[in-house]
Amino acid sequence: MNLLEELRHVNPNEPGSWPVLVKAGALVLLLGTLMVAGYFLDWEEQWEALEQAQQEEETLKNTFKSRKTSAVNLDLLRTQLTEIEQTLGTLLKQLPNKSELDALLVDINRAGLGRGLQFELFKPNAKETIREFYAELPVSVRVTGNYHDIGAFASDVAQLPRIVTLQDIEITPGKDRQLILNATAKTFRYLDDEEIAEHKREMAEKNKQKKAKGAS
Repeated sequence: MNLLEELRHVNPNEPGSWPVLVKAGALVLLLGTLMVAGYFLDWEEQWEALEQAQQEEETLKNTFKSRKTSAVNLDLLRTQLTEIEQTLGTLLKQLPNKSELDALLVDINRAGLGRGLQFELFKPNAKETIREFYAELPVSVRVTGNYHDIGAFASDVAQLPRIVTLQDIEITPGKDRQLILNATAKTFRYLDDEEIAEHKREMAEKNKQKKAKGAS
């Protein structure tokens, strides 16, 4: 009797009398049905939760490694911060305050006179340009002298203890083989706490007005 003949004679109400092959097939089918049902009814959510937990574990591991590296390098970072603060302090010392600005302008004038140059114009701009923590003051300069003296004057200005830059340089021929130097000597000064606070208030007010115009 083959398997088909056995299935025809199987009594569903008496599984104990089923042939071995039929019992085995029914058991396999039952197990498969239970596994599929279990997956869709319960295991699928657990599997997704497991994958999410694994991702969170990986994220936590990376965060731990990053913080561990930062902790190991904490002393180095503190040293670098101290060096940056010292460098910033050195640079700020090269920016005069209000009381020192007049003395700086005198130094620029002396640098030209010391090279035998003749000043035809030395005019500080009436209005400063305010930046985040410093102000720019352009000074219009026109001097007359020979080539070497003008070059030496530019070098002297660059070597002043305070920061001064020469911009918009224009050199034209003058009388008696002299040259005329037209330039803008830009000096800088740092803002005091009150000026910084005022600048921040002005910037906040400007941003507020821009947003109001954009909204309208």
